[in-house]
Amino acid sequence: MTAFSPLPLGRRIPDLPHAVSCSIPTLHDLRGYEEKWPETMSRMCSGYPRFVVHPMARKLGTCLSARAGLGRRRLWLTCSGRVAQALVAYLPGSDARLFYSEGVSGVDHADEPELSARAKTFLQHTGGFLSSREAEDVLVRLGELPGAEPEAGFAGDASAESWRQLGPLFDGAGREDAFFTNSGINAVYSAFRTVDELQAQRGRHLWVQLGWLYLDTIAILRKFTRPAGSGIVVRDVGDRACLERLFAEQGPRIAGLIAEVPTNPLIQTPDVRFVADLARRHGARLLLDPSVASAYSVDLLQHADIVVASLTKFSAHEGDVIAGLAVVNRAGPDADALRRRLGAVVEPLYPRDFARLAAQLGRAPAATARIQKNVATIAAFLESRPEVSAVHWSGSARTRAAYAAVARGPECVGGMLSFELKVPMQAFFDAVRLPKGPSFGMCHTLLCPFIWMAHYDLVTSPEGREELAASGINPDLMRLSPGTESTEDIIAALAEALDLASGRRGA
Repeated sequence: MTAFSPLPLGRRIPDLPHAVSCSIPTLHDLRGYEEKWPETMSRMCSGYPRFVVHPMARKLGTCLSARAGLGRRRLWLTCSGRVAQALVAYLPGSDARLFYSEGVSGVDHADEPELSARAKTFLQHTGGFLSSREAEDVLVRLGELPGAEPEAGFAGDASAESWRQLGPLFDGAGREDAFFTNSGINAVYSAFRTVDELQAQRGRHLWVQLGWLYLDTIAILRKFTRPAGSGIVVRDVGDRACLERLFAEQGPRIAGLIAEVPTNPLIQTPDVRFVADLARRHGARLLLDPSVASAYSVDLLQHADIVVASLTKFSAHEGDVIAGLAVVNRAGPDADALRRRLGAVVEPLYPRDFARLAAQLGRAPAATARIQKNVATIAAFLESRPEVSAVHWSGSARTRAAYAAVARGPECVGGMLSFELKVPMQAFFDAVRLPKGPSFGMCHTLLCPFIWMAHYDLVTSPEGREELAASGINPDLMRLSPGTESTEDIIAALAEALDLASGRRGA
């Protein structure tokens, strides 16, 4: 019997007002969430904030829309006026217009499904939504809420404290090299824009995607390169010959290369030193993202021009802050220009989000260390089970050496693993009594059928499944981010579900 209690559909994970995850306990529920079935969405009290507009932001939007007499027009609240202007520019030919009220910027437009979808994905891909804590503060100021929910926040200079905690992870970097952002994806988007605009002046427009990247990072390369889609995908992170041919043929046109170290969800690590040397030799700039393992586990700045990371994971390990970080390598050839440009485009953290992040950072290394111990033990357990056909983690044979070359120590195995099943995926997923939902790097264990959740359009179409197969991705892959709970309890929950899915009775 597992120690975990099943969580109902829509329950916030953790049960805090600004939680970044929510319970999606069955594959049926996941289909309902992706296809927006009314009976499913009515129970979703929250969700990952860049994909689901936070209830407080929705409430504020309704309030401001009514005050402004917008009627049936759709209103999107943004983190800044600059983002609102960018969104209007992204919706040419529409009636989109700038909105401003009570100190909050946004965009309103005719309530048309296609236009709304385009606006939402822009804000999702760039990290442009209004902070839920800012929405809460405005609602309190307007008398719509009696007060902000109490929470522990850092009382002093949150920026200074955050860099004091994180700065030692970026050897050689000073505070002026670091840019805290309102989300990890805004760090990625801002770094991409910074490099893209700088390199365009040199006639460089091509981007290289190394391996399968996170959903929104892929979208940035597909939608915001100029011309759109002027990117090249190298599917195999270990294909040095392909990279060498590509740079030999296209080197003078390549603006930059972006890679995750390791990748999500296959946990594969490229030869970072080789990639960095190749990019530098050909004048391309290198963006490296350690979010899957965290900067607590891998040391990348010496190899990159910019390191971009989600601090939502591992740093804000209590699971209720969206934040990001971009750090410029001051030894890089364009360091001064990159710093100037990044400072002009990043979307900063809202002060209360900063205070909440700073309050958690002191405990983050210990939490991450505990999570990593769980990863190593759980990986060994899954590798021993006949119901499991493959386990992907930093210790997997294929890229183990490449990961070890950038790991901070042998115990720094990262905080995530994924696995493939020989038993029916739905039978396992529905049966497992672990918390199930989006995000990772929290004190709470999170399991999800990641490709179903992040790439539902690919899973549900023959063309999409072909694209996944070309990158070696099983659409039914399970992604597991262990928390700080008892290793034995997590394994017991997995064992019980594997037994049930294979037709055996659980323990």
